[in-house]
Amino acid sequence: MRVAVPKETMGAETRVALTPGSAKRLAGDDVQIAIQEGAGLAAGFPDDAYREVGVDVVSDLGELLGSADLVLKVNAPGLGDSDQTEVGLIRSGATVIAFTKPHQSAEALAGMAEHNLNALSMELMPRITRAQSMDALSSMSTVAGYKAVLIAADTLGKFFPMLMTAAGTVSPAKVLVLGAGVAGLQAIATAKRLGAVVEAFDIREAAKEEIKSLGATFVEWEAGEGVETEGEGGYAAELSQDAQALQRQALTRHVADSDAVIATALVPGRPAPLLVTTEMVDGMQPGSVIVDLAAETGGNCEVTEAGQTINRDGVIIHGPLNLAATVPFNASQMYARNVITLVKHLTPEGELTLDMDDEITGAICVTYDGKVRFEA
Repeated sequence: MRVAVPKETMGAETRVALTPGSAKRLAGDDVQIAIQEGAGLAAGFPDDAYREVGVDVVSDLGELLGSADLVLKVNAPGLGDSDQTEVGLIRSGATVIAFTKPHQSAEALAGMAEHNLNALSMELMPRITRAQSMDALSSMSTVAGYKAVLIAADTLGKFFPMLMTAAGTVSPAKVLVLGAGVAGLQAIATAKRLGAVVEAFDIREAAKEEIKSLGATFVEWEAGEGVETEGEGGYAAELSQDAQALQRQALTRHVADSDAVIATALVPGRPAPLLVTTEMVDGMQPGSVIVDLAAETGGNCEVTEAGQTINRDGVIIHGPLNLAATVPFNASQMYARNVITLVKHLTPEGELTLDMDDEITGAICVTYDGKVRFEA
């Protein structure tokens, strides 16, 4: 099996799909790995580090992709009118593993199907025990939750911890984390390590103990009788308008009292739930900070602008995109481990096998045999 790792082409992307350490674990008599020249450099992995573990370093992208059975990427291969785009250069019948953003990229999926590429989408990995070590979405959410708190700490004009100084005692910052998924729990843990007083909110009752176990205070609320708060795969469910109104009502005071709000709430395949209204932002003290990790899907904060940092009457609102790429060394390590675990799952006998009846393969395969399998 010939495995190819091209350099990422999406703007500001610094991660690489395979690190030298992971390549060493994957390589063998039946697996030959090649990587595009400079593909790992932005993440801190020079070409010589790959050569040392037996990976071929190739300068010509067409040569790299044209002979590959399996292409490993962070983001979906580039699509365009020219046959010289990544999709056009990959050999027909090859398999691609990447984050394909299937809910937002119907055209990209159609393009890969047209070129007869079998695409596996890492963000669709089922949340089951067998697939836990392949869950790249959780890995990248860990990075994002950590980095979001650092952004807040860097922006906030206050110390996070309580300090006893010659000038008197400095009170700790108050941090509110919205959503207690992987990113939210990491944000809680990071804020606590920095010494902040942390509150956290999640609509799922199961999240309460996880929040408390990290030393944060759980923000209570009443969803109303018969309201289902947990959806498929353990994610939060999409709430009715009435339930969302009750949720925002419960959060208003906590948002106003917070120095920093880290918003992480997402519903897969849906716009991000609105948790912080414009009115709630206007109720915050000047100098307060919001870091909205849901910016790409509309934002948990009503005034968030994706990819922008704005100042609303002294309140700073960050709408960062692709935070995992700002910690490329460790993010690449984590992603590569997830990917090679999946590759080993797909090659039980040494040959790449896509079994659509398998609960992992079938769940993440978005294009197969010239057809789009995923329906948003």
